Amino acid sequence: MDIPVLAVTPGEPAGIGPECTVRFAAQHPEFRLLLVGDLALLQATANRLGLPFSARAWHAGDPVQAGEARVADIRLAAPARPGQLDRANSPYVLETLRAAVRLVQAGHAGALVTGPVHKGVVNDAGISFTGHTEFLAKLADVPRVVMMLVADALRVALVTTHLPLRDVPDAITLEAVTGTIRITHTELKQRFGLSDPRIQVLGLNPHAGEDGHLGSEDRDTILPAIVACRREGMRLTGPVPADAAFTARALERCDCVIAMYHDQGLPVLKHAGFGRAVNVTLGLPFIRTSVDHGTALDIAGRGVADASSLYRAALLAQALCRASTE
Repeated sequence: MDIPVLAVTPGEPAGIGPECTVRFAAQHPEFRLLLVGDLALLQATANRLGLPFSARAWHAGDPVQAGEARVADIRLAAPARPGQLDRANSPYVLETLRAAVRLVQAGHAGALVTGPVHKGVVNDAGISFTGHTEFLAKLADVPRVVMMLVADALRVALVTTHLPLRDVPDAITLEAVTGTIRITHTELKQRFGLSDPRIQVLGLNPHAGEDGHLGSEDRDTILPAIVACRREGMRLTGPVPADAAFTARALERCDCVIAMYHDQGLPVLKHAGFGRAVNVTLGLPFIRTSVDHGTALDIAGRGVADASSLYRAALLAQALCRASTE
């Protein structure tokens, strides 16, 4: 079976993304990788680490072979120094994403795999940016996408993503919950090959609201969304109290957990599979996976960054590409 080309963005140039990218490329020659970033930065990073990485610039129409490093070269605005953020390079980070999406949309790559970005420095540069997920949704011109993290058999999808906690209840609307359930259900079937996905939907409040005594969102919004989606033939459980949802017995009975907000579901997943977890954006017209960690500025440039999550993200992207062609 043909090996799909993966477009890979290294992310924030001052973080561990460039190191993870060249380490992954050097350690896993079985992939066909089209790296999207500053070629000189990647080569200098590999040279500093003593990695067998010899990059060549890629131009439209050039073949991408397994075991060789090809780079769609996008130049930094300012020299990158490990651990030292520079607002001048924020437009570069976003341009790598735009370019990588164009490559996937044009058929030069089968999927997008992204390294970690630093939301703070992008916003400090005067560019409104809430995260990869939202940025890619705008690029793809889709009204709603869903962030899902995968660690082995555990899958956790989110109704809301990068919001202050005080804003979450207002964002838990009937449309948001039903939209998330529908997208998750569709993608589990189409991309993950689950013919009849079993989905566990969490409540928002402690004890899923206790029939309105601990908040009304579970009773008045989340439950009606579940009922509406059940009428469409979906196998749903909930609203389930978050403190009971991640027991071994509960997880054995579901294929995915839908959490209401970021830190309700992801701490459990990262505890279970940090370094093996993969971020997947559901609802895009193309495949996108990402690492489960941040820029790790404190260890950038020290030569100790682990590329395991990037490898897992590429492995899942490759599998999803293959599944989409079967």
